[in-house]
Amino acid sequence: MKLSVIIPVYNEESTITKILCQVRSVGLAHEIIIVDDGSTDQTRQLLKQEENRLNTIVVYHEHNQGKGAAVQTGFDRATGDVLLIQDADLEYDPRDYPILLRPIEEGRVKVVYGSRFLGSRKAMLFWHMLGNKSLTLLTNILYNAILSDMETCYKVFCADVVKGIPLRSRRFEFEPEITAKVLKRGYRIFEVPISYYGREYEEGKKITWREGPKAVWTLIKYRIVD
Repeated sequence: MKLSVIIPVYNEESTITKILCQVRSVGLAHEIIIVDDGSTDQTRQLLKQEENRLNTIVVYHEHNQGKGAAVQTGFDRATGDVLLIQDADLEYDPRDYPILLRPIEEGRVKVVYGSRFLGSRKAMLFWHMLGNKSLTLLTNILYNAILSDMETCYKVFCADVVKGIPLRSRRFEFEPEITAKVLKRGYRIFEVPISYYGREYEEGKKITWREGPKAVWTLIKYRIVD
């Protein structure tokens, strides 16, 4: 099984080198695809140093398009049998890869999500927790699922699942869209517990409450259309 780790990046100069070291130290990635989504800090200069590393592909967007666009670019470039999304901000720990991959390796499922609410975690802000729980509940109601964490970064797919799914969301609405479309196609999502080290806004956290209404609309829209 060949694993492609896809890392969307935007202005992560303080963490990008460390997260790449962590991913490589796990030793499971067949290829690491880094998509810089128009960073304006020193991220690009740091990524220039990664371009010639073994099994590493660096792609640059000319301007910021959003996480969904960066992940889609990663999906398009990936050659692995399994695709795993890794944020660059150190909130998620690559040492959880074995538990994320095991259900797929065993042939039990084709989609695995790492749930922040099933594992140990650094305290999440209350309103973020409430927003996540509300969006997950709406997902379960609309798509007849029993997820605990729809918005998790750690989403792992067999390549044949996502390669055929049209993804239209460019920004953070990517999370509900891909979940909705995977569930609509009859794939059941297997959840495993992961560690979570949430960061504060002053540490660079980007998602805000404004993404909530967009996620709600995305869930409702893709229940009706594709």
